[in-house]
Amino acid sequence: MIAFALIALGMVLTPGPNMIYLISRSICQGRAAGLISLGGVALGFLFYMLCAAFGITTLVLAVPYAYDAVRIAGAVYLLWLAWQAVQPGGRSPFEVRDLPADSPRKLFLMGFTTNLLNPKIAVMYLSLLPQFIDPSRGSVLGQALALGSVQIVISILVNGMIAVSAASIAQFLIRRPTWATVQRWLMGTVLAGLAVRMATEARR
Repeated sequence: MIAFALIALGMVLTPGPNMIYLISRSICQGRAAGLISLGGVALGFLFYMLCAAFGITTLVLAVPYAYDAVRIAGAVYLLWLAWQAVQPGGRSPFEVRDLPADSPRKLFLMGFTTNLLNPKIAVMYLSLLPQFIDPSRGSVLGQALALGSVQIVISILVNGMIAVSAASIAQFLIRRPTWATVQRWLMGTVLAGLAVRMATEARR
């Protein structure tokens, strides 16, 4: 359990679509919006955990087109975010700006969708969980649910702290506009790189 928890912690600390979305929401609309979005992300984790625990996730890997559809959709979404950051007059999702406030329902659904569009989560549950399950120690389903719950709790705690502290970045960017420009192009490059990696990644 401890080893799995450490692996889960390392994964959540690695920047990805979920972290990028939560930070952008917290900065653009405040901490409450970031935390509501986190609720949607958490529901996405719960969905994948249950799918993995009951063996449904195997369908995604057994049917190449299903996996590719989710993977490509996620890549397209990241490319769209990258274009929003680097387009003429565009702004980074981390940059302070005036935005129409999204409703709590939309924030929640966007968080949920962002998590679902990341096929890495499904692969992680299918390939990582079995390594920590020992049939001789009891119910396989119970062990899968327990380990998945550990991953969800760690992700919620870490992402929650990120969402709460991300709002302070806004004031930093306001006082240092040069940093905002550098960050905008850096973020666009990172997002595009993630999109290309996701789109070209071989199915496992």
